[in-house]
Amino acid sequence: MARRPQKPKYLRHSSGQARVIIDGRTHYLGTYGSPESKAQYDKLVAGWLINHGDVIGAAMTIDELALAYMAHAELYYRKNGKPTYEVANIRVALRPLVKRFGTLRASDFGPRKLKLVRDDMIRAKCVRSSINRQIGRLKRMFRWAASEEMLPAAVHAQLMTVDGLRRGRSEAIEAKPVMPVSSTDIDAIKSHVSRQVWAMVQLQLLTGMRPGEVRIMRQRDLDTTGDVWEYRPDSHKTEHLGRERVVFLGVKAQEIVQQFEQEDPEAYLFSPQDARRESDERRSSRAKTPRSRKRTPASTPTRVPGKAYTNTSYGRAISRACEAVGIEPWAPNRLRHTAATAVRSEFGLEAAQVILGHATASVTQVYAERDLEAARKIAAQRG
Repeated sequence: MARRPQKPKYLRHSSGQARVIIDGRTHYLGTYGSPESKAQYDKLVAGWLINHGDVIGAAMTIDELALAYMAHAELYYRKNGKPTYEVANIRVALRPLVKRFGTLRASDFGPRKLKLVRDDMIRAKCVRSSINRQIGRLKRMFRWAASEEMLPAAVHAQLMTVDGLRRGRSEAIEAKPVMPVSSTDIDAIKSHVSRQVWAMVQLQLLTGMRPGEVRIMRQRDLDTTGDVWEYRPDSHKTEHLGRERVVFLGVKAQEIVQQFEQEDPEAYLFSPQDARRESDERRSSRAKTPRSRKRTPASTPTRVPGKAYTNTSYGRAISRACEAVGIEPWAPNRLRHTAATAVRSEFGLEAAQVILGHATASVTQVYAERDLEAARKIAAQRG
């Protein structure tokens, strides 16, 4: 029987540097014991595990498998050169597995142990739908390992016998439905957010755009030749399904966009940098003395505005505004539900589906063309 290769060890050099020796080559990782050096060590060892997985085989532990899979996920789940949110989701899914069974041989992991991990998620008060998704991610890890010949295919096949949790048939709690935001709560934050954030809120209400779509609007992505403008996001949720996403802008939406036109076609229409500059200008104009007009910048600013709003910064701006006016904070994705409710009430369920850009694997090109035309007409009527 071939001897199992020893996992490279995290070592300390006499200089105080951390190092690891992989296939005869020494890699220096930074200060010994630092988080950065350990992260670099994990990255290098993950690559080693992938290259030697077929040799390690049945002796590979859950810890080692998780490390190798994360290295794969960071390369596989990418969009526009950056890791997607799925990488973070996988990392969260792996935590309860590694915590309970990290030192167990991966080949010994089976359905009963997977159910124990699921029970840990239930006790942690995770919602049922989220638990099912996380368990699905764990199953995909074992499928990947089988495809790389790190583990016998039978391990994954056995895990696939574990069904998802059914509503009302487990102790898992149910997720609260995402409800629309009332017009009262929306109007309440207007004077407490930048005009950029308020514009994004209004565009979501008019078009049903996802937060991620409105945040990345650029001049180059807009077709303004027709009565109804067309916006094609550079990146969207269903692009991996091969479906084009087109958002139609009626007159009201066009008027909002025109206020933020940029000379640079690559520039984002709604920029936190512009919001900060406008805020500074307002503060300066309200100053009573010349001395107070000059703002003294912080020596070490805690947050530098970016070129575009992120999911976090957009949501944070709304949440802070809600707290300022004393109402329960709401997330920008709820505006999409508000728009859908309005469209469904006026135009019907099918109209709401086409405006929101929902996609399924069975949608044909014929239906896609019908959807685009329907969405264009609705945008023209709603504005």
